[in-house]
Amino acid sequence: MTRKFAAFVTTLVALAALGGWMMATAVGQQRQPHAAAATTKATTTPSGTPTSAPTPSGTPTQKPSSVHPVPPNPTTSVASGKKVLFLTFDDGPDPTWTPQVLATLAKYGAHATFFELGEMQAEHPGLRDQVLAAGNAIGSHSISHPQLTKLSAAQRHHQIFDGPQSTCFRPPYGATNAKVRADIKAAGMVQVLWDVDPRDWARPGTSVIAHNILTHAKSGRIVLMHDGGGNRAQTVAALEQVLPVLKAQGYTFPAMNCRQR
Repeated sequence: MTRKFAAFVTTLVALAALGGWMMATAVGQQRQPHAAAATTKATTTPSGTPTSAPTPSGTPTQKPSSVHPVPPNPTTSVASGKKVLFLTFDDGPDPTWTPQVLATLAKYGAHATFFELGEMQAEHPGLRDQVLAAGNAIGSHSISHPQLTKLSAAQRHHQIFDGPQSTCFRPPYGATNAKVRADIKAAGMVQVLWDVDPRDWARPGTSVIAHNILTHAKSGRIVLMHDGGGNRAQTVAALEQVLPVLKAQGYTFPAMNCRQR
């Protein structure tokens, strides 16, 4: 009996060992790692834009120039063969000074181009309509008048693309570079600076402003003035002085060809 019992126990141990080995093999096969599905997808930024092809938010992937054809120089067709002076006013529209500028222009049959700020347009939408109704033109002067050359790409894009919708753009402070010009072009606009700066923004006195304009006036030139950004009483008074003199010299004062979009 003892030998039979020992053989029986030995058989049971062998069967148990075999069963354990079979279970361990099956479990090991189930725990083998699978290939990670995420490795087949493009890596994305937190905003969800693939890092392999980053584009500014809301910007089409096509070449912007194909979407927004760049208009011609807004002064070329008007200035050709004529004695003209382009009067421009920045930083408005302002409820105090813009109507006074408009009244003075109308008095002498003159027109101008107003480079307006988006935030000022939003505050005074009726003034924008008054400017256009009087036969003047409106260009964009950004949203809030920052120095575009010091902004990030996204901030610069926002100020240029989301400001007043026109085909003309004047960078605040005249601060421009290759990146600013590229964004202006991509937005379907042309950059418009100036030739004559009478420094009316510094309020040097009515006579000084008028003298600077009359001294530097020449056909085809662009004169910079302001109808916003502060007290513009000197600007309005200087405009009253120079318009009859320049008109007597044969000048006309057309608005630029800045189309609203």
